[in-house]
Amino acid sequence: MATIIEAKNLSKRYGSFVALDDVSFSVQPGRIVGLIGRNGAGKTTALKTILGLTTYQGNVQVLGIEPARDRNALMSQVCFIADAAVLPRWLSVAHALDYVAGVHPRFDRKRAEQVLAATDIRRSSRIGELSKGMITQLHLALILAIDARLLVLDEPTLGLDLIYRRQFYDTLLNDYIDQERTILLTTHQVEEVENLLTDVLFIDRGRVVLDAAVDDLATRFQQLTVAPQHLEQARALNPFYTRELFGRTIMLYENLPADRLDGLGELRTPGIADLFVAKMQVDAAPVAASQGASAQGASP
Repeated sequence: MATIIEAKNLSKRYGSFVALDDVSFSVQPGRIVGLIGRNGAGKTTALKTILGLTTYQGNVQVLGIEPARDRNALMSQVCFIADAAVLPRWLSVAHALDYVAGVHPRFDRKRAEQVLAATDIRRSSRIGELSKGMITQLHLALILAIDARLLVLDEPTLGLDLIYRRQFYDTLLNDYIDQERTILLTTHQVEEVENLLTDVLFIDRGRVVLDAAVDDLATRFQQLTVAPQHLEQARALNPFYTRELFGRTIMLYENLPADRLDGLGELRTPGIADLFVAKMQVDAAPVAASQGASAQGASP
């Protein structure tokens, strides 16, 4: 099957600020990809280029379409949920269903009703009467009922409580299994989605710092909780990240055979959240060092 998203040498500036810095990545069909980064890292800008919402330098193809040139054709096959879903507050739920059914030829009203049946949302309620969690559930029902090949989610559960977040991802995953959609999502709540993801794309200061399939992380990365008597031996193997936690030393290694670490402590594959924190700390180190050097040079 053809690649869903292909980005090559993608760059975007806002004045002197570099939002994307020569970024290249691809998304394959039937995958759930987590686009993960800190605030201001470039996640939203990347999504805007994919959706044809901003100009850019480089090349982007989504479903074989260049987003900036033919956004109408693209959005007939792509659905999008933003972090702040905007639905008119005066609109009733029933009228929202009527509207989408009237304007989108790929909308399956029966499917939307099935999703809403698992919620407490009344069809007669107006959007303004719903909680933020219910509005997100309604938006999800409308989106999942559209037969789209790509679903893009930008912080879809931001501000929701734990129960609503869990319900959202359960509904999303069940639909994904049924429809085999490709999903690209951003989130700050990494721990809640890491079991859903098939791929991770870490981005920091406009650059991709990790692009990997989740299944490959176990062979690429190792996390060692070091036995005290083996600290020097473990350091000699050049971990890319080290931290102290409750008196224990934890080291992360990349592309080091696991058998090199046998007998040095407790060994496991790092979770995606732990790996993200480590990669962000490592990526920030050169900037911090550069700023320190500049400050020293400016001192009298």
